[in-house]
Amino acid sequence: MDKNLHDYRKSYEKGSLTEDTVLENPLEQFATWFVDAEKTPTVEEPNAMTLSTVDAKGVPKARVVLLKEFTQEGFIFYTNYTSGKAQAIAQNNKVCISFFWPSLERQIIITGMAVKISEEKSIAYFNKRPRESQLGALVSDQSTSIDSRVALEEKLLDLERQFQTKPIVKPAHWGGYLIQPTSYEFWQGRSSRLHDRIKYTKINNSWNIGRLQP
Repeated sequence: MDKNLHDYRKSYEKGSLTEDTVLENPLEQFATWFVDAEKTPTVEEPNAMTLSTVDAKGVPKARVVLLKEFTQEGFIFYTNYTSGKAQAIAQNNKVCISFFWPSLERQIIITGMAVKISEEKSIAYFNKRPRESQLGALVSDQSTSIDSRVALEEKLLDLERQFQTKPIVKPAHWGGYLIQPTSYEFWQGRSSRLHDRIKYTKINNSWNIGRLQP
């Protein structure tokens, strides 16, 4: 079916971003924008981010995952270590994450290197998860085929019975990744498509700040 989308237009008027107003440290700039997103009722999941990977064949793939922590070291998310994304990271750990908050007319794009966090840290986080989420990590052989939804639900029922009276232990194939940033780009929508784009690039452990054309 042919569909013409030429008339989808939006004028961005909610803010600006200049070299004089951005913070010197990109993580602090991220934290400032993240707090703004948290405080905005129309942003339902401020920690939802698109994670992009490239596999051994050079095929890119993007999917939405949830950011669970950010520190001076970088950005942490959790997944199944046998999943498609984990297999891609094992082959090429250069990744990109991006946040898009339409109601703020803001986007952040971060590139970096993904490395596994410690088993101890993964266990500590797993033990804080709701029981349903813990079971979900056990029941799903993420990214592999399954015959039906019914088969998946039956696996879950079996696990619920198995762990009915005992704690759920984190499986060895599940844990976290830390993305160590090498660049940040902050995008603020502006009128006439003259958007503000400020990029931080890491050079010799220092951050160089520059403006990109829209």
